[in-house]
Amino acid sequence: MPKKGPLSKVKSPTPPTAWVRVPEESEVREDVKALFDKFREKTGFVPNVARNFALMPEHFLRWFRYYDYLMRNEEPGLLSRKEREMIAVVVSAANHCEYCLASHSAYLREITGDPVLPDVLAANFRRAHLSPREEALLEFAYQITTDSASMSAADIEMLRAIGLSDEAIFEAAQVAAMFNFTNRIANALGWVPNEIYYHLHRHKE
Repeated sequence: MPKKGPLSKVKSPTPPTAWVRVPEESEVREDVKALFDKFREKTGFVPNVARNFALMPEHFLRWFRYYDYLMRNEEPGLLSRKEREMIAVVVSAANHCEYCLASHSAYLREITGDPVLPDVLAANFRRAHLSPREEALLEFAYQITTDSASMSAADIEMLRAIGLSDEAIFEAAQVAAMFNFTNRIANALGWVPNEIYYHLHRHKE
């Protein structure tokens, strides 16, 4: 029986980032490659969500256009970037979505400069030091996630009472719904976050 060589010479395969096929970059459409290039230019890497979603390129591009506008628009009177990312973290924690929790915790650390807040929100958002508006938004997003069928007009009135416009409330519902949608795809298909997300923006400058 031949002897096995030293373990140091055994090359481990790259761990898969999904349970379904993930296309090689050489296989994807030019418009998807162009988006990959934009990710690299901005962050230095291509998020695994993009690589995984590229299996369905038209679905990916349509989803990304909606996601990108929803999370990054700066229309006055709507939600702040911080509020949207807080909703993303709380919803993703409630759904036990490793991918979105890792990535959006990193984005929230970047936006706020606070390395602790995302971890507290993920563990128990009711223990975080929040403004009344933030508390109300996160309760609203959590209820959408865990028991939307029990919601009533009173939940909307609660948000109006603290000064949110109907448009801002509509946006909050969309952000929560977007992450419930994406969390379920990620969980169902075994999407693995880029390891770098766990390290990004952990320390204050």
